[in-house]
Amino acid sequence: MTKLKLGAIADDKPVKLTIELPAAVHRDLVAYAEILARETGHPAADPAKLIVPMVERFMATDRGFAKARRQRQSPAGSAG
Repeated sequence: MTKLKLGAIADDKPVKLTIELPAAVHRDLVAYAEILARETGHPAADPAKLIVPMVERFMATDRGFAKARRQRQSPAGSAG
């Protein structure tokens, strides 16, 4: 069994996106959806529905982003 970074895609309220992707990226999304369907036993997801969990996963595992976010959210210092 292939170890994919994504699991089954939750059936969530649809969100409409308007983006342009290179054809190669779209082909990869379609292939990913097909492989994910085989691995999870669920029907193949609309490739557009893969984008949000992929971006979420990317941001959740980006250490530089996490560090910058923590620094931005930390108090600027105590006054006085």
